[in-house]
Amino acid sequence: MKISTALAAGWLAVAGTTAVADEQRCETVKMADPGWSDIAATNALTSLVLEGMGYRPKIDTLAVPIIFGGLKDGQVDVFLGNWMPAQQGFYDKFVANGDVVQYAKNLDGTEFTLAVPDYVYDAGVKDFADLDKHADKFGKKIYGIGSGAPANLSLAEIIKKNEFGLGDWKLVESSEQAMLTEVNRNVKKKSFVVFLGWTPHPMNVQIKLKYLTGGEKYFGSTGTVHTLTRKGYAESCPNTGKLLSNLVFTQDMENSIMADVANNKKTSAQAAQAWLKANPAVLEKWLEGVKTLDGKDALPAVRAKL
Repeated sequence: MKISTALAAGWLAVAGTTAVADEQRCETVKMADPGWSDIAATNALTSLVLEGMGYRPKIDTLAVPIIFGGLKDGQVDVFLGNWMPAQQGFYDKFVANGDVVQYAKNLDGTEFTLAVPDYVYDAGVKDFADLDKHADKFGKKIYGIGSGAPANLSLAEIIKKNEFGLGDWKLVESSEQAMLTEVNRNVKKKSFVVFLGWTPHPMNVQIKLKYLTGGEKYFGSTGTVHTLTRKGYAESCPNTGKLLSNLVFTQDMENSIMADVANNKKTSAQAAQAWLKANPAVLEKWLEGVKTLDGKDALPAVRAKL
């Protein structure tokens, strides 16, 4: 019996050592950011936790189509910004056939559709169908985000199909920051402007805006954000996979971090660290069943890192 016990202990030790060695091959976690403020915030939160666990997050700024392609080809491990239903086309192309894994839902209750300043809304532009009635005031322009973004593709389809009479309108594609600069310029002049809006985002506090109805076919009424991984990632890296399955964010959390960045000129990493220091209880759920890279309990290690 003593020999059996010793053998069992030896096997367990070998198994534990092997598990740690396997996980160490997952030390670098390749993440992606499409240049959106909300994903910068969630990437920053996740990176701080991973660093506390002993991992090395690596974030590349890439357009959404490149991110999906990178997930398919194994060049990207994790993407925290799968907005649904706005990215339904990419879901159908990459996720539905198993090339990319929709791993976990990380945020509920999002809005992502066309928006206008409150004074434009009060002037009668409350629905997609109202836009063309005021075409001259808008200059027949819709301000979108970066080229290739799923929401832009939906807007391009609306224009192509002449839905809501918008067939002769122009979609202006630019970065999130450039779009909001143009919106703020128009707001100062009380000019008519229509643009892509979403929540969570500081724009909801910085601009008195209203979301238009009528675009539910393309954008849904409310949505969710999901975590995507490359195929087989959670199986080959189960510890980081467990963390990703635990990660759930909130509107208040993301809005607070983004507002700290916008208002106090902090980096996303600085704002995320400040938020986690002020709200350490969230780590208990995020790190349940999660270890450090070298196999220790992750919670005290991450707390010490903060």
